[in-house]
Amino acid sequence: MNGVFITGSNTEVGKTTVAIEIVRHLSKAREIKVRKPVETNCELLNGDYIPKDAIALKEACNSKELLNIVCPHCFTLEASPEEASASVGKTLGLDDLVHACNNQVGDCFVLVEGAGGLYSPIAEKALNSDLAVLLQLPIIIVVRDELGSVSQGLLAIEAAKKNNLEVLCLVLNEINPNTLSNNESLAGYTSVPILSFSKDNLEFFNSEIERLI
Repeated sequence: MNGVFITGSNTEVGKTTVAIEIVRHLSKAREIKVRKPVETNCELLNGDYIPKDAIALKEACNSKELLNIVCPHCFTLEASPEEASASVGKTLGLDDLVHACNNQVGDCFVLVEGAGGLYSPIAEKALNSDLAVLLQLPIIIVVRDELGSVSQGLLAIEAAKKNNLEVLCLVLNEINPNTLSNNESLAGYTSVPILSFSKDNLEFFNSEIERLI
């Protein structure tokens, strides 16, 4: 498989927002496929699940694929996929997610988005890191740009390296404007490229992502 695996230091760090921008930019010059193998907190409308993140990713690359190919495992409970699947009596295994990520991708570049942080449960007795290891894709770690980001970022990088994962870059997502110097601070403790992401620097961010990929 050719592509990247995007994860976060935690939940609610904006990894889908970052992933959408990456997909939108890369799809200008190449065919991109997206996979969100499992999504929780989905609305159930007329018997159909509405996985909001998967839909946004699919629209970002103008994909004509069926939604159940992009995101085959959907649950309404707002919880980890492990807990959400168990709540409806379903066993969601790591093999199910690996198959979902590889299904019908061919030779295309694939962006896979995990669920939660690198050490968040994503299937029965399995973490996001376990899925990333099996897919053997370089990973992008998204960290919310706030007080404490340096510790969160370094811990996520350490977890990735402990699992022999290649970290393509760490993205500091500036959800709320601030005057912190997390980028420079992180760069002093790791050789992993640190990119800042905000609505004001998308052109530079996209050029750096293009260069790294």
